[in-house]
Amino acid sequence: MAKKTELETMEKLKKLSLYIDADKKEEPKEDKPIDKNKKPNKKAVKPNLTKKQTPTFRKSEVVILMIITVIVGIIFGAIFGAKLFNSRGEKVESELQDFINDYQYIIDNYNGKIDKEKLLEAALEGMLNELDDNSIFLDKNDAKNFNINLKGSYVGIGIEIFNNDKGEIEINRVFDDSSAFKKGLKAGDIIVKYNDEDISKMKVDEFVNKVEDSKSKTINLTYKRDEKLRTVKLNIGEIDLQSVSTKIFNKNGKRVGYLGISIFASNTVTQFKEQFDKLKKEDINFLILDLRSNSGGYLVAAEGVLSQFLDSSHPIYQIQKQNKTTKYYSKGSKTVKMDIAILVNGSTASASEVVTSALNEQLNAVIIGEKTYGKGTVQELQDLADGDKFKLTTKNWLTSKGNWVDKKGLEPNIKVKLSNEYINNPSDANDNQLQTALKELLK
Repeated sequence: MAKKTELETMEKLKKLSLYIDADKKEEPKEDKPIDKNKKPNKKAVKPNLTKKQTPTFRKSEVVILMIITVIVGIIFGAIFGAKLFNSRGEKVESELQDFINDYQYIIDNYNGKIDKEKLLEAALEGMLNELDDNSIFLDKNDAKNFNINLKGSYVGIGIEIFNNDKGEIEINRVFDDSSAFKKGLKAGDIIVKYNDEDISKMKVDEFVNKVEDSKSKTINLTYKRDEKLRTVKLNIGEIDLQSVSTKIFNKNGKRVGYLGISIFASNTVTQFKEQFDKLKKEDINFLILDLRSNSGGYLVAAEGVLSQFLDSSHPIYQIQKQNKTTKYYSKGSKTVKMDIAILVNGSTASASEVVTSALNEQLNAVIIGEKTYGKGTVQELQDLADGDKFKLTTKNWLTSKGNWVDKKGLEPNIKVKLSNEYINNPSDANDNQLQTALKELLK
């Protein structure tokens, strides 16, 4: 049964995060237990969370602009004997006119009701689907959930929930420092009432909408634990999603630091720097960076992480567009002198591949696990005024040494397939990829 946060399934959020952020410099770009073998969905986009303002149009306005363009082209063509051309010098008048004629024929002759907005949405989605796997249309609900994931926070009460086999709303996880955490809610609790309303058989999405649309900053939640009912007052507020985890392994008299990154969100760099600084104060000798099942995120977050390892003399990736290639460098002030192992799998993608390749090529970090996903393209996002979005592939990104990973991925230096023992019983002891990294660093 798929678990859900108050705002959407975590896997849905992870799926939508597969991209490289091209908004800031025209440059490249997933909380339940990680499925180390899960492949990411190829369809992906980029949110517009920077200060840069992107022009917004309704789908109807897009088509109207197309029509005006055609009309102007026809008029000027009649006057000057010219034709309408696109930016590449290709004739576009006939193609647009054909589309407009077909659209109008459908409107005039279809035997039934037509939602023009949905019709235009389908047309835009169809065009994008004809391009490549990473150019896609994103409706307002998916766009909202995507923005939550990449922002690294959302408004709620701090629980991850799902409909169990009985159709009840069951808590799967409670986020630290949230209102739900402070009031003692636990995984396994069954939610039965929202204020005075019986929601014992409500669908998760309906509950999500209730919390999201609440006009009050507080709600009364009644839950069942051990067949006893309890009611608590919860505050609705900003919930930070933790994208960085850490631990220390003591082996053979050496201290090996571990940093796992689940996604490159807006708040990942702050979390990473804080945790990395703590590890360094613990005098770690080696570091394991776990990027398994990390399908990407903001490029600026990937840059921020790399800047904790490399000084500004080190290139970290390149951008290629129309035969022009630009090299980008770390913004760090110091290069780390430490042996590093990076754990990857088939769901390590996009910004995660930027980080993995840069540390491998610039610091000789050893890559352990399975071949990465292989996403070497850059997408840019267009916002539509009705809340929908679409993203379009515009560039390629290359590794710091100019290699293109698209559809090829990064090959591990040490190939290790995740064991069935770990899949059936997840633990550090059963994690053969992790144990291989420890052995490699300590040899």
